[in-house]
Formats: sequence, structure tokens, C-alpha cells
Amino acid sequence: MSATVNVNGTITDGGTASISVFDRGFLFGEGVYETIRTYNRLPFLYDRHMTRLRRSAARINLACPLDDAAVHARILETVDASAAEEDAYIRLLLTRGVGDLSYDPTTAPTPSLVIIVKPLPEVPAELQATGVAVSLVSVVRNHPDSVHPSIKSNNLLNNALAMQQALQEGTYEALMRNYQGDLVECSQSNFFIVRDGAALTPPLDAGLLEGITRNFVFEVGAAIDVRVEEAVLQDGDLTTADEAFLTSTTREIVPIVRVGARTIGAGHPGPVTQALLAELRRTAAVLSRRS
Repeated sequence: MSATVNVNGTITDGGTASISVFDRGFLFGEGVYETIRTYNRLPFLYDRHMTRLRRSAARINLACPLDDAAVHARILETVDASAAEEDAYIRLLLTRGVGDLSYDPTTAPTPSLVIIVKPLPEVPAELQATGVAVSLVSVVRNHPDSVHPSIKSNNLLNNALAMQQALQEGTYEALMRNYQGDLVECSQSNFFIVRDGAALTPPLDAGLLEGITRNFVFEVGAAIDVRVEEAVLQDGDLTTADEAFLTSTTREIVPIVRVGARTIGAGHPGPVTQALLAELRRTAAVLSRRS
């Protein structure tokens, strides 16, 4: 993997970057993160990502040591030093920092801020053309009274176990239910179905991460007169869906043509999904030129 890493202001290549084994992000998964992508080598929707990072951090009583402008400058330095010739994948991690083998947060007074930059992994054009299959997995999304899914936590064991099940089944993603049995989100993305021309996605109170691209799709839909709404979704809705797709920062919009044994709609990417993807890319290009 060709990666450039910035650990607390020091930039190195991925092979030599290091952080203490006593960092609580490593010991306890005690930290939060954001995945950001660039368009025209500029971090896209950066303000929204930082708002979510700070919101996640506040829920675990963790403060970011830098203001948004300073974090932005540090990201740009790392992108400029990286091997990403075009657009880049950026992973921004904030942890409690180095401390004792104790749950007492006062033993770790200085947070760690890590930035990982590598070339953006593009979604293959053939997958956009044919769509992907996802698995409806048995792993249930975190209960809101445990680690709330709205916290973009560095502890991703719940998501990793779900994705491992999908990989064993040879599919692209893992679609998860909540503790009530409702469909909520995928292991690394948000989930939508299309029915009667409207794009529907589970509501936040179902227990899911408020995706940046998920929210952006509401704006994209409004621009092209596609209705985008929240709706409680259950297994039966997969049978009546005309289309389905997933959204994420790095993958934009990817059409889903099968969930488990269920074929979605006609079994190929549909017009609403394709229209939303085209408008998302058009809008992203315009916004990046304005930056």
C-alpha cells in the first residue's frame, strides 16, 4: 500500500509511521475518525466532515487539539507529500492519546491526531455498469444504548464482523439490521432503495451513522426533482424495491442489484440511481472548482 502518514504533525511514509502501543486508540479503540476524499486534490465537504468528527468526539468526551483551519492545513500538507497523483483517500483519526493501562481518561492528557493519505480506490466502471450484490448479514448493528452508531468510532469490530460475513459469501457489502429487525445501513456505507421514483433511506433514529454522502444525496435529489426521504425499511421492502444503491464518501453511489437471494427490481442499475450519481459527480466538480 502506497500511503503517506502524518502523526501529530510529522509526515512519513506508511512503512515508517508509528504511534505508541500505549495510545488508547490502539489499546481500547478509544477514538473517532473521518474518511474524506478529494476532488481536484481538495478535501470535499470538509466542513461537514469536521462537524461530524467533533460531534463524535464530544460524545466520548474527547477534544480535538487543533481548530478546523489547522487540521485542514495539516491535511493539505499530507496530500501534497503523498503519492496520490490525482484524487486521494484521507483517513483522519483522533484518539485519546498515550496513557496508562487504565480506563481513566486523565492519564492521557494529550490527544493524538493521525492523517493517512493514499491514492483513491476508484469503483471499477464495470461495477457501476452491472451493479453489485450485498449480503443481508446476521451481525446486528450496535444497540444505541451501547456504542451509539452515530459515533464514528475507531472501534469497528461490529462493522468488521459484518463485512467478514459478506466476504465469505463473495459479496460487495454487508447490509445490517438493527436490534428491532429493521434494515439500517451497510458495514461501510448507507443504504437506499428506490420505489415509485422516490429514493428511501432508513431514518437516523433507527440507529445508524449519519453519512455525509447520504445527506448530500438529499440535496442532489432536490436538484434533479428526485424525491429523497427517510423511511423505516424492513426485509419485505427489498422485494418491492425497483432499485437499490449504497452511498459512501469514497464510493459515491453504487447500484445494488441483489441482496442475498433477492434480485432488486429488474436486476440491473436503474435510472434513478444513475441520475443521482451523475448529478452528484456534476455537483462535486462544480463545488471543487469554487474551493
